[in-house]
Amino acid sequence: MELFLKGERCYTDKCAIKRRNYPPGQHGQSRSKTSDYGVQLREKQKVRRIYGLLEKQFRGYFQEADRMKGVTGENLLSLLERRLDNVVYRLGFATSRTESRQLVRHGHFTLNGRKVNIPSIQLKQGDVIELREKSRKIVAINDSLEAVVRRGIPQWLDLQRDVFKGALKALPLREDITTPIQEQLIVELYSK
Repeated sequence: MELFLKGERCYTDKCAIKRRNYPPGQHGQSRSKTSDYGVQLREKQKVRRIYGLLEKQFRGYFQEADRMKGVTGENLLSLLERRLDNVVYRLGFATSRTESRQLVRHGHFTLNGRKVNIPSIQLKQGDVIELREKSRKIVAINDSLEAVVRRGIPQWLDLQRDVFKGALKALPLREDITTPIQEQLIVELYSK
């Protein structure tokens, strides 16, 4: 499955998944049927890799989503989408989540006027993310902002490209998350 982990390359014909849709190696084309547990585990690992989390972090997000009111799977996706590094990626300041994580770690962004360098900060409705004045000339960020038209910005975010500012208009709902994730499989896996 194409996870768009490598940024712009996944949007072209050079993407490995488009060229060869099976695992590498001698036995890549001979697949056996996976068990229910295997399907659930694969889905959890896919989501972990999409958002760039370790197992302990992911389990913590699941436990927090389980304590919240509402549907656990939708709460989990909402928590993951509201991470600062993910919002920076969704706004188009970076071409991948790993790049956005690095930009946040290097202190290129402010959150509500204060400098931040922690990618896992949970954003709330109304939070404003802004690129710092010194970082506005970085070529990679400007190129990424030009390419954001192809990827699109979610409805729950608001981007003002001319002033390098974005805001969280509303909390993300399940309908707003277009990533192909079956969150029910993750809930079933952790419920065992």
